[in-house]
Amino acid sequence: MKRKRAENKPEFLLKFRRDRQRWQYWLFEARKRYGLQVLDFMVTSNHIHLLAVDGGDRHVLPRSLQLVASRTGQEYNQRKNRKGAFWEDRYHATAIEDGEHFARCMTYIDLNLVRARVVDHPSEWADCGFHEIQKPRQRYAIIDRQKLAELASVADQDSLGKSHRGWLHELLPY
Repeated sequence: MKRKRAENKPEFLLKFRRDRQRWQYWLFEARKRYGLQVLDFMVTSNHIHLLAVDGGDRHVLPRSLQLVASRTGQEYNQRKNRKGAFWEDRYHATAIEDGEHFARCMTYIDLNLVRARVVDHPSEWADCGFHEIQKPRQRYAIIDRQKLAELASVADQDSLGKSHRGWLHELLPY
């Protein structure tokens, strides 16, 4: 007898803003609990981009992503009376160099929905790091702007927004 392996089909499980906001809430919690240094993120309706560093503790990233993914999935499944895996795959981590390579990766994340033709500019999508990079939050900050400025080779946090806008401007299609 042949056994069939169950496959998760790609779904738009984060299509509602409330689910994307819950993902961001748990990302904030991971920052508080484990010291995850979040540098940028993009929460789309069917996938996530996260630029983060672990601060030297190799357990920070896996623990943080486990917290964010499991809590987001549990809340969604409970609310929708749904069973089974929420995420189709495990996360995929890629090492990134600082400086220019770092800036290219960051703009790749920020322009994700521009390339997908969902928005014309990252400022039009609420569930991303763009807004906090441009205008720091006074409370409940997710982005570690100090670490971001350091790794992006920007002089200081005050110059960060201007440099970020410049990188995006070079790549925007208009």
